Amino acid sequence: VMERLRQDSTFSEHFQPLLGQARGVLVVPAFVKAGFILGGAYGNGVLLARGDDGWSQPAFYRMYEGSVGLQLGVQQAEIVFFIMSDAALQAILDNRFRLGADLSVAFLTLGASAKAGTTRNAGADLYAFSRNAGFFGGGALEGSWIEERPDYAAAYHDATLDARAIVLGGRGGNPQADRLRALLGG
Repeated sequence: VMERLRQDSTFSEHFQPLLGQARGVLVVPAFVKAGFILGGAYGNGVLLARGDDGWSQPAFYRMYEGSVGLQLGVQQAEIVFFIMSDAALQAILDNRFRLGADLSVAFLTLGASAKAGTTRNAGADLYAFSRNAGFFGGGALEGSWIEERPDYAAAYHDATLDARAIVLGGRGGNPQADRLRALLGG
């Protein structure tokens, strides 16, 4: 997902500087959304935070959404969140983060139907970039939540560690994340 995002000219031109300032990154490679009046969406992802010695090892998260309204379709999205403030990172680590309610979020959809209406929100806590496939139409009242996956972290790091210990405490380790950490840079 990060390789494809970095190759997109819109990203490279306008949003690469945000990555250099980001406090953390949450990558959700497959967020699947489906709905017919009632809707739902789900995806797993990894959270990394920038520290003094580069990017942390990944902590694992899930993102889910419920919605109700005039809606129809199925869609899959790749989503990358740039976490710009300590408050946003702490909210995610504390498992008390709900998109659109807790902190300011600026969205950008990349691809054929690109829209970037709010991507230049000065001082946004999060910038969310997505690339969508499929069709999903209509409006809905929705809320998205992000919460930790300790079961995935335990399996990946071969230890019982919470997200805070991994991304802020420098605990855990697995060379499988080296490519992602290199793509994030500095």
